[in-house]
Amino acid sequence: MQIFSLAGELRRYVAERRKQGHRIALVPTMGNLHQGHYSLIELARQHADVVIASVFVNPTQFGPNEDFNRYPRTLEQDQLGLKQYSCDVLFAPAVDEIYPYGAEQGVRVEVPELGDILEGACRPGHFVGVATVVTKLFNLVMPDVAVFGQKDYQQLLVIRRLTRDLGLPIEIIAGPTLRESNGLARSSRNQYLSDVQRKTAAVIHQSLIGMAENVRAGITDFEKIETEARRLLEDAGLQPDYVVLRDSSDLANPVAGQNTRLVGLIAAKLGSTRLIDNILI
Repeated sequence: MQIFSLAGELRRYVAERRKQGHRIALVPTMGNLHQGHYSLIELARQHADVVIASVFVNPTQFGPNEDFNRYPRTLEQDQLGLKQYSCDVLFAPAVDEIYPYGAEQGVRVEVPELGDILEGACRPGHFVGVATVVTKLFNLVMPDVAVFGQKDYQQLLVIRRLTRDLGLPIEIIAGPTLRESNGLARSSRNQYLSDVQRKTAAVIHQSLIGMAENVRAGITDFEKIETEARRLLEDAGLQPDYVVLRDSSDLANPVAGQNTRLVGLIAAKLGSTRLIDNILI
């Protein structure tokens, strides 16, 4: 596995591989990798000859109450894991390599409406940071395909929309959510949970399953479904930010009888750890 920290080095490598007719895949990450990330590497390998993973803790997607400096940086461990899963390239740039004019003064990419609701409302500016850094990475690599986890469902939609709206010739592939044996979605944030909290957090997935079962049973009072799921979370000791059913294509409020596919989305705090999950219905 080759490791680059400079954009110019990465560009030259990609150009050489393109001359050889190779198909390029990109898997953007913020590091602190776990099995869910490695499953995205394996999925990318199915769609490309060359798999590039980026590890970059992006300062612009952290809000004022989110500590950018405390985000776990485990680059050495990440390198070993990526090598084990046969990743071809690790791109691990410094902040000034991605933001040459500074993170605050740099050009920004915004996806209106879709980036302002749910996670965007709870974490103002978050999706501007996500859209900006992903666009920068896309411009550096110009991959044929890019792979993102479905666990961050709203992020996935934001990236699909910016890709289409900016006319980028990149196929966006969603990797399925990997789960613990109790249904808890695998996440870097799970490391902050105690053993007891890990068991408790399984109620998130259970609540989503209940929402899906109610929809499939023909219940059209979506607000009632959401309220029941919220109560289940609160009874277990979680503090929900949102518990919603939305149109899976654009996260619009669903209309009974008019939506063929919905998505249930939950964000909730357990102690000081904030967890998100979703289910397609």
